[in-house]
Amino acid sequence: MLRDITLGQYYQTDSVIHRLDPRVKLVATLAYIISLFVAGNVPGYILAGLFLAWVIHMSKVPFRFMVKGMKAIVFLLCLTVVFNLFLTPGTPVVSIWKISITEEGIAIAVMMAVRLCFLIIGASIMTLTTTPNNLTDGLEKLLNPLKKVRVPVHEVSMMMSIALRFIPILMEETDKIMKAQIARGADFESGNLIQRAKNMVPLLVPLFIAAFRRANDLAMAMEARCYRGGDGRTKMKPLIYKKRDRIAYLVLIVYMILMIVVGRILMV
Repeated sequence: MLRDITLGQYYQTDSVIHRLDPRVKLVATLAYIISLFVAGNVPGYILAGLFLAWVIHMSKVPFRFMVKGMKAIVFLLCLTVVFNLFLTPGTPVVSIWKISITEEGIAIAVMMAVRLCFLIIGASIMTLTTTPNNLTDGLEKLLNPLKKVRVPVHEVSMMMSIALRFIPILMEETDKIMKAQIARGADFESGNLIQRAKNMVPLLVPLFIAAFRRANDLAMAMEARCYRGGDGRTKMKPLIYKKRDRIAYLVLIVYMILMIVVGRILMV
């Protein structure tokens, strides 16, 4: 399960999506998430799915690698579906005692499940095709106007980049600790939910210690390299929009217009 988390990982390959400016990918990810909430019907979700499939194909990241990351949210996905199935009022389809499954509940549950899957995969594409350094530079550049209202843009971007970079590192650390604990007789699989939670205590303590140790080592390394924030810093590779980035923005605008037309004007 831990190895199946793909958020924060970078898949190295040569593709058009990898070569795009990180600002384009950040804006595109935000626009795609917004489009999923604009889509209120089946044609809208079909269009969103086709667009996502095309981007995955252009990124050259194996689809099975992205689907593998969905295993980490299976519980959340099932919980969302169950709540929408049994708590949505409407025309009953199946009634068991005082609980009813309605037509509206089925429709909303399916839509929410599809939306959640698209949202996770769409966000994963950004991290899989963008290095943490580029992601930091792109986010800092996009938020640059907020400096006028004294928002520490560079520091916020750096913290988000470090957080994303630490996800796969902490997952690997957790996997090592779990294997060490299992070798000593720990059991993380058997028992009910409460018992499993209690069994996680021997795992959480060394994990927190390892996380604080890594954070301290990182802080010392940054201080040893005379890191003093973003004031006066220059970029070795400054971000410059190229022709492919402008084409990507144009494609994104066309997609958003189509989503508004299909998702709102052609409501079915």
